Amino acid sequence: MTILVVSGTGTEVGKTVTTAALAAAALAEGLSVAVLKPAQTGVAPGEPGDVDEVARLAGPVTALELARYPEPLAPDTAARRAGMDPVRPDEVAEAARKLAASHDLVLVEGAGGLLVRFDAEGGTLADVALLLGAPVVVVAAAGLGTLNAVALTGEALRGRGLVQAGVVVGSWPAAPGLAEQCNVSDLPVAAGAPLLGLIPEGAGALSPAEFRAAAPGWFSPSPPLPC
Repeated sequence: MTILVVSGTGTEVGKTVTTAALAAAALAEGLSVAVLKPAQTGVAPGEPGDVDEVARLAGPVTALELARYPEPLAPDTAARRAGMDPVRPDEVAEAARKLAASHDLVLVEGAGGLLVRFDAEGGTLADVALLLGAPVVVVAAAGLGTLNAVALTGEALRGRGLVQAGVVVGSWPAAPGLAEQCNVSDLPVAAGAPLLGLIPEGAGALSPAEFRAAAPGWFSPSPPLPC
């Protein structure tokens, strides 16, 4: 029984595609997988959300979304503006434990970065990970600026006594420049945790069959490129 929390260093870093790749790799090993999205923002009722995209790409996973808010804002802000109840860390942890009772792997995908607020009391994805005792996978950008964001996220995790499973680059360019090449070596140092994988840029546009076939290989990073 394993629960992994998937966070990002910010928005638009490839968190959902990384979650789908982790799910696809686990399914390829014969594991049963559930994906939990505590709060989906910026998606209209009836419109596919992140868990639906994970299921489309990865295959037969149990997909659960706890709350949905119409505006593309932080969950606390989106819930307040919509006049809806927020989702709270203890509710997320309870849902994850229930899924873990019947699945080999549960992936909890956050919204934005680690410390984005879920509720007015300041509950965050970090609180969810602490309640669950779950390691955190950090999804990061490939290029300039990512080292600082990764270092800050790692510091926040360690300061809360949380374990960082490692870093995944959520969108690795087909033709990496000097910054990206050097970051392959530097990201583990900045994070204080291993580099787990490089998800190719545009991976989410692959057909589901292509995605599932390729995903396990994305978690075997090549040796560092010359820098």
